[in-house]
Amino acid sequence: MKKVMILKVAYPNGRLKERMQLLPKPKLLEVKGRGDEEGFVEPPEEAKIYVGNLPYDVTSEKLANLFDQAGTVEIAEVIYNNETDTSRGFGFVTMSTVEESEKAIEMFNRHNIDGRLLTVNKAAPRGSRPERPPRESETSYRIYVGNLPWGVDSDRLEEVFSEHGKVVSAQVVSDRDTGRSRGFGFVTMSSESELNDAIAALDGENLDGRAIRVNVAGERPRRSSF
Repeated sequence: MKKVMILKVAYPNGRLKERMQLLPKPKLLEVKGRGDEEGFVEPPEEAKIYVGNLPYDVTSEKLANLFDQAGTVEIAEVIYNNETDTSRGFGFVTMSTVEESEKAIEMFNRHNIDGRLLTVNKAAPRGSRPERPPRESETSYRIYVGNLPWGVDSDRLEEVFSEHGKVVSAQVVSDRDTGRSRGFGFVTMSSESELNDAIAALDGENLDGRAIRVNVAGERPRRSSF
């Protein structure tokens, strides 16, 4: 029987979040301050997996129990909105080995949970997101997304596009006075192939009841003529 340890992780705004630490055999683990650990051998960074399109009621514990079928789960964490304290619909799982992480991706990518197909792939290496690419590259791989539902925010936009590659940035444009969405936004992918894949897959797709328009930023979408 596996032991489960719930780690309370302090974030800068003072909130505490739960991370599930599954221990298949006794390990010494001491949490100090903001997560200093002693006696714990950190698994390889390449064993970390991104899990997207999660049902909003899936907790870190449920996520850990699901991926336990693929091997030893070291860490499972569902990401929460800091303001509403609700799930953002994605999380991360770290397996014990790279081989187990590859097995988990094969097992659970497009896996159906409560009517939602999971997106499971390798997580971006630590520190890769803050390093912004040159502006020329960013402009080249920038996508315009129009006809967005009013309830879609930047986090949701990133989640949708992350299914088609690495998202460098995602932003829903808001009204300067009211703070409400203006119904469009921009997404920057990390490569031309990912940009093309995202446009091909998402242009005209239904998102929360609206058919979104997706094209290279700077290009005018085609309008129907009558």
